[in-house]
Amino acid sequence: MFSLSMYSLIWRFGGFSLRQLVGQLRGVLGSRGAEWDRVVNSSVTGSLGGFCVYRSVERDSTGTSDMFSAGSGYWFTQKVLCWRAAASIAWSVLLLPATTAAFVVLSKFSILHPVRMLADCASVLVSAGSVFSFILLTGVIIMVGFLTFEYYTVIPMIACSKVALLGRLLHPRQLLYCLAHGLMGVVVGWCCAVTIGYRYETLGSVCPKTDGDGPAHMCLNEHHLLLLLEGGFVGLSHGLLGVIHNMNYVSFGTVQQHKYLCFKGSLPLAVKCSAAQAFYSVRNFLVFYFFLGHIPRAWICRSLSLHLDSSAHPLDTISGLLDLSLLYHLWISAAYLLFSWCITLLLFRIFVTEAYSFPVQSTFTEEAPQCLPKVLSEKQPMILKFLALQDLSLLSQHSPSRRSQVFSLSQPGGHAHNWNAISKECLSLLAELTQRLVSYHETVATNGRTKSLSSSSEQKTSSESSGTEDSMSSRPAFLMKTPASVFLRSMGAGPQSPLTSPFTPDLDSPFASPTLRRLTAPLDPGSPWHGSVQSPHVMRRAPKLWSTSTGGRGSAEALMWMSSEWISCSLFTDSQVNGSPPASPASLPSPKPESSRPSFLAQFFQNRREQLPEASSQALFADSQAHIWALEGLSYLVQASFTEDQFGVVQTTLPSILSSMLLLQEAVDRHFKLPHASSKPVRSPVSLGDSSHKTLRFALRATLKTAIYRITSTFGAHLHAVQMSAEHRKRLQHFLEYKE
Repeated sequence: MFSLSMYSLIWRFGGFSLRQLVGQLRGVLGSRGAEWDRVVNSSVTGSLGGFCVYRSVERDSTGTSDMFSAGSGYWFTQKVLCWRAAASIAWSVLLLPATTAAFVVLSKFSILHPVRMLADCASVLVSAGSVFSFILLTGVIIMVGFLTFEYYTVIPMIACSKVALLGRLLHPRQLLYCLAHGLMGVVVGWCCAVTIGYRYETLGSVCPKTDGDGPAHMCLNEHHLLLLLEGGFVGLSHGLLGVIHNMNYVSFGTVQQHKYLCFKGSLPLAVKCSAAQAFYSVRNFLVFYFFLGHIPRAWICRSLSLHLDSSAHPLDTISGLLDLSLLYHLWISAAYLLFSWCITLLLFRIFVTEAYSFPVQSTFTEEAPQCLPKVLSEKQPMILKFLALQDLSLLSQHSPSRRSQVFSLSQPGGHAHNWNAISKECLSLLAELTQRLVSYHETVATNGRTKSLSSSSEQKTSSESSGTEDSMSSRPAFLMKTPASVFLRSMGAGPQSPLTSPFTPDLDSPFASPTLRRLTAPLDPGSPWHGSVQSPHVMRRAPKLWSTSTGGRGSAEALMWMSSEWISCSLFTDSQVNGSPPASPASLPSPKPESSRPSFLAQFFQNRREQLPEASSQALFADSQAHIWALEGLSYLVQASFTEDQFGVVQTTLPSILSSMLLLQEAVDRHFKLPHASSKPVRSPVSLGDSSHKTLRFALRATLKTAIYRITSTFGAHLHAVQMSAEHRKRLQHFLEYKE
């Protein structure tokens, strides 16, 4: 009876079909998602000029996944990807009975009564309620697999500031993802309550009679409600942690293994992560229910016309929650939920990342879009591009017959179309990463994160001779911070030099401060501030003044504070010369710091917009797995061409390949000289997310050096005949002598 009432309540508040949900939300979120991305990107683009905004490469301008677009990769989505996703979901459903049986055994576990435990487990597994629960659980697994297929990505989305992370969590697509997991968690919680039975079986029960033969009332079963709320809380927290820890990020294994071996090796980690995450989720849920448990309890009672049992002890108290049996059932239910969802995600990763062999060349015209050179050279879904690069790396190492097709010439014509297309795409990937690293380093250097006062003072003379306006006009328009050299030029310049352009106040404005006008006015030649100042007090103030960052204060505030310091120091020096006592602080025309100090809320958001250096470096190399495969494919093909290239097609592009690798090597070495880039990432706690993207930059550096050594060790002294610049030749000589 009350199960039907519960179903009617769920239908009342969430009763619409999955097809209507997907169809309506795709239309709404398609337009809103792109607008939200633009708002978040404009708000978090700070000193690095957009390098640290989280990446969402697999979404087009409409906000939908590009794997469903009818483009050149449509054949792969229909014939390969959808079938792989369906196979992973099918295996998740097939493993569900074993997982459910293990949950039933653990929920009925009793050391003192093993025979009774086995009998209870058998009766529960064959009951009608368990069969219906299994059908609901099957639907939940299918829905989880569908959401995984819809939200997966091969390039992690890394937020480089706390504001960017908040923008990700508030994105409409991510909110829908978390809400869907919360609703599915409620369904799993109901299934767990029905399966455990006893005091958790129904939502309501007949109230005990205390006043004679009055009418019977139905009271709320708070233990059943606790399992429902716990399932929704665990599902919602799982969705939020999935967004934060990139649980939908699909990484490719370094070593190719059979699917069964991959699943067998990952199963213990899945059990460990599910149990640990269930413990933390239950702990957080108990805190939530202790303080706010009365709100959903009162709402359920009012909606279903249920009463509270006055004879039962409420569970939103310390004594009510300190029930070992209740805590155990909460933990085992949360672990069962997380483990079943983790198995679905794990199987999806294994099936999707399975290597796919692309034909190098085809005889029939309709199969030409499926060939490896065509897939690499055209715009494709990122999963298809990654699988093609993975196949290129594998064929360059282990397939001499397919390598011969790469080195072959077209008939008629005698052109190396296959090699040209493959090498062009790989070189463009390396050039794109090199340009990205160079731009990043220039942006960081321009923003003063790597320049010190000593290094900037050495460039002071050259910058003054070239003119302040010319030097500032060459800076990008989006940069918000200014290096310390600008401040030094404004301090060290002569009396006729204007202030630097980013800090020039509007002196004609009626709101301009009189202090600023006196500061920017031409100095009297007889003033003690004209020329160089020899006072030791002033010389010690200057480094302290400009070596510290002003934080969230504006340029006008910094100049007003500077002017008050200069005026006080000037009065002190004049009093020493004239023999008069120094002026009192009350007579100094210093501005009120309270009027110019930013509010607490503005300072709070400003601090959270600061870029996280470690995250910015991770975002820069987020897609480096493609570059690793490109480096391996090129280097192995060049190595094999020494003996297998009969027509010499590789020799025509060997100078470009070596130059691209050496340029990338220089850019990578320059990046790793930054203080945050060479630091090892912090070991992540037990989580279901994949953190392999945090070490991609180290893998790229090792792969790049290995690729260059592979070429130099194969060709040896023959590389002296390759045309390249003197700088590249000098660097290549270090590899030939094994000095790198």
